[in-house]
Amino acid sequence: MSANNPSHQLGNGADAGGRQPALWLIVRVNIIQALRRLLALREQSRLLTGLIMGFIAGYLALAFYLFYKGIAFAGKFPGFGTLLVERLLFLLFAFLFVMLLFSNIVMNYTNLFRNRETQFLLTMPVTFETVFRWKFIESVILASWAFLFLIAPLLAAFGIKRGVPWHFYPMTTLLVILCIILPGAFGAWIAVGLARHLERRAFQLAAVGSALVLLASAIFWLKPEPLPDENAEFRVLQVLDKLLNRTRFAEMPFLPSYWLSSSVLNWAEGALSSAIFFALVLLSHSMFFGFLTVTQLGRRFYEAFSAVQSRESAFGRWQWFQAWRRRQKRMAWETGLLEKIFGVFRFIPLDARALVVKDLRMFWRDTTQWGQSIMLFGLLGVYIINLRHFTNQLSNPFWVHLVSFLNLAACALNLATLTTRFVFPQFSLEGRRLWILGLCPLSLEQIVKIKYGLACGTSLLATLGLMLLSCQMLSMPLDRLLFFCAAVTIMTFSLNGLAVGIGVLYPNLREDNPGKIVSGFGGTLCLVLSFVYILLSVLFLAAGSPWSSKLFLPAGVRAACWVAFFGMSVAVGWFPMRLAFRRLASFEF
Repeated sequence: MSANNPSHQLGNGADAGGRQPALWLIVRVNIIQALRRLLALREQSRLLTGLIMGFIAGYLALAFYLFYKGIAFAGKFPGFGTLLVERLLFLLFAFLFVMLLFSNIVMNYTNLFRNRETQFLLTMPVTFETVFRWKFIESVILASWAFLFLIAPLLAAFGIKRGVPWHFYPMTTLLVILCIILPGAFGAWIAVGLARHLERRAFQLAAVGSALVLLASAIFWLKPEPLPDENAEFRVLQVLDKLLNRTRFAEMPFLPSYWLSSSVLNWAEGALSSAIFFALVLLSHSMFFGFLTVTQLGRRFYEAFSAVQSRESAFGRWQWFQAWRRRQKRMAWETGLLEKIFGVFRFIPLDARALVVKDLRMFWRDTTQWGQSIMLFGLLGVYIINLRHFTNQLSNPFWVHLVSFLNLAACALNLATLTTRFVFPQFSLEGRRLWILGLCPLSLEQIVKIKYGLACGTSLLATLGLMLLSCQMLSMPLDRLLFFCAAVTIMTFSLNGLAVGIGVLYPNLREDNPGKIVSGFGGTLCLVLSFVYILLSVLFLAAGSPWSSKLFLPAGVRAACWVAFFGMSVAVGWFPMRLAFRRLASFEF
């Protein structure tokens, strides 16, 4: 694009009237739209807005309390309590940095190459550098808000426990903001590189090989070692010593998380010169890579965007894929694989089968959707592999009971992540094409019921499989296995009903990016309600468990816990669906 192009001049300077930069105009319009959406939601339902604010405040208070108690407990270890707390902070920031990096990769790829707004802006009289800068800012915000939501109560609890001065809190806020820039910049470069070179066979082989090597290295490094059968005090000290040795990687000086952690710890201890030094290191790297990203990646983004839009498939260089595509074209008139699979289920009506096939095919065609699923289940695989080694050290029935219910909570939280991320936006993803479904011989209520049945079926395959594997790793007897499988089945139906119902009550039919749909008002409400439901359910099930040897609750109290769990599950799964059906009766599109 030449310098005489009007759009190029517009992107570098001002808009058509020469009054303000194009980037600032886009940012200002989006801020105004977001504020108007918040005001509209407050006017529509003040009670619901107040409930959400109450849930958020309750989460922050509960997280602060748990972090405060956890830091106090870890600090009580004689001799190295302070060292343990510091190492935990290094580990937390290191893992959060990695999670932020993956989140930014997914969000940048989706926003830059799978977003209608990006395609629309590229047709406007603004440069592709301006479009990239806006989408980069938006991606960093969407990928990092949960990080800020999690880290705020931790830093507040750490500061109060250490008795830090007032300037610790604004300083740590600035440091966290600086730390967010680095994974955002790295994620943008990786996303653009993936989009530009994904069709190259050597690049695909190198990416898959690197992922396998990293996974094998993580499994080998985190594998625990057997401990000798000696007294309990010596075992505890030996376990902690081995854990501290295995976590030294979090203190590598070239990691950005190390600069953040060191600055926070030094500032809390009063060593301001060291804290300012690490803060300046973080500032210099953030400014360098941030400036490099916003000034040099725009043209590469446009080249990658053109490559993504022009190529047929990322596997086009593989002969087996070309042969498969030729065979598919020759047999285009035949029934597809999904149709053949669901053709076996004759008891399902034909129109319902067609809708299920359509949803599954749309999910498969969206690389970002199933790519995030693979990443999530990969992390769960690492969790299950290490669970087997962890349980070899458990001999006390109390700890076995506690770990089993913590495992239930982990499986339920994974289920809540799946339902919020993939089930909640399903109705909104129909978008402006929803009128096509309205022409089908199915009512909108029937369509939502089919989506709910599909979500429950696929979720049960994942949650029951995860529960069976984890219970097998924990060497649980058959009665406990059936108990936890029944509990997670009930929670699956409830959480899917909650996600589908709120997805209909608060749709976003103008957005085709699932990440942005989930980050909205409805997605936040769904996530908060899911977490509250899981927390209460695990507490009720643990209190009413027949294997609890520490509570000694009366039979009436245990029965009340079971009734509370079933009643809450029915309310969480049925009430939002009922409200959604009422909304669909007068839904206009």
